[in-house]
Amino acid sequence: MFSKILLDWFDEHRRDLPWRNTDDPYKIWVSEVILQQTRVVQGLSYYHNFIANFPTVTALAEADESQVLKVWQGLGYYSRARNMHAAAQSVVRDHGGTFPSDYDSIRRLKGVGDYTAAAIASFAFNLPYPAVDGNVLRFTARYKGLFDNIATAATRKKVEAICHEWMPAEHAGTFNQAMMEMGAIQCVPTNPNCEQCPFAPTCYAALHHCTDTLPVKEKTTKVKDRYFHYLIYLKDNQSIIQKRTDNDIWKGLYEFPLVETESDRFDLDQFLQENRIRSLAAPQIALQKNHLLSHQRLHLTFHLIRPEKLPKPTENQQVAGVDELPEFAVSKVTAEMVALLVR
Repeated sequence: MFSKILLDWFDEHRRDLPWRNTDDPYKIWVSEVILQQTRVVQGLSYYHNFIANFPTVTALAEADESQVLKVWQGLGYYSRARNMHAAAQSVVRDHGGTFPSDYDSIRRLKGVGDYTAAAIASFAFNLPYPAVDGNVLRFTARYKGLFDNIATAATRKKVEAICHEWMPAEHAGTFNQAMMEMGAIQCVPTNPNCEQCPFAPTCYAALHHCTDTLPVKEKTTKVKDRYFHYLIYLKDNQSIIQKRTDNDIWKGLYEFPLVETESDRFDLDQFLQENRIRSLAAPQIALQKNHLLSHQRLHLTFHLIRPEKLPKPTENQQVAGVDELPEFAVSKVTAEMVALLVR
């Protein structure tokens, strides 16, 4: 009865999204990875652009990582793009360029977790694996009256078991899409429209007027503050840019030379003196931004420096013309600074 009500509702209210009009596991995979940390309205243009640049898993595997990161630029969480690139190469190397069609093989691809594997397996191959994302967790917790912390793996497993009981094996993919759609457009985080919800007569949260307290989500992750001071050397319309190679945020992206400090205090004059960099004019602050990531709060300052001559590039650094900077894959904040330089 539950699944019939859900599928009937989905048939009437489903959004027309491009990845729902295909059973190509590659395109479904791309859409799922993009939407992990991105709203649908923003993800649509990135999805179309990504598929246009890399229409097949082989095309993605054969691309340079820098090209993949450039196409991904602006979406954030760049490890997703690097993992996709590595996984595509694995598909070509280990599966002959054919996307695997069983859950375990899909799950073993780099960057693919339980949810993404279940989504691909069910949407592309109709395999009966519940795809439990945040929308499904919220809807299920409200409907069943689950007061468990949905941020824990144990609660996710419990919801997966509930969804597996509800799931009609012959319509596994449609069921998963319907569950996610219910949470995305009907059982929304705040002020859900219970009056027009077909599940209101049997929903615990609706019956007990506790949609504002369910689901329970308790985060214990501490946000770390980091202080980045970028040094923009400008001489004869040229600058220095470097590639991030450490296993850290924005790995593989380009940026201006960076000094990270433990606080917001940074003596730029002393730094220039110690590194024997003579400036033709007093350095200026070109841009200051705060940028919040999932577990980090970045305090970013871009210092504009006009040296007598450009410092000698170190490892992973190179000299680039200002007009060439937009060609490099950079973080969203650095792209903002580049735009100020080239306008």
